[in-house]
Amino acid sequence: MLFNNFDTNDLGVADIILGIKITRILDGISLSQSHYVDKMIKRFKKNGIKGNTNFFLPHIHLHKNTRTEMRQLEYSQIIKNLIYLMD
Repeated sequence: MLFNNFDTNDLGVADIILGIKITRILDGISLSQSHYVDKMIKRFKKNGIKGNTNFFLPHIHLHKNTRTEMRQLEYSQIIKNLIYLMD
């Protein structure tokens, strides 16, 4: 019905929609946001932000906020992406 009433293109089986990876498994489908997370990590690494697999390392010393506008913007973008990921 859609093909008859609308100008459409069949792009085949969907594997990623809106950052959600679709994997077909034996008894259905599995949805994962790993594709979105990988894309977000690459984006922020490109901006010079280093990742950390352990959220608390005793030997790391925290520094006072330098109020650098770019860092605050990057921080807000990271938070925005994490909130989207949780929703």
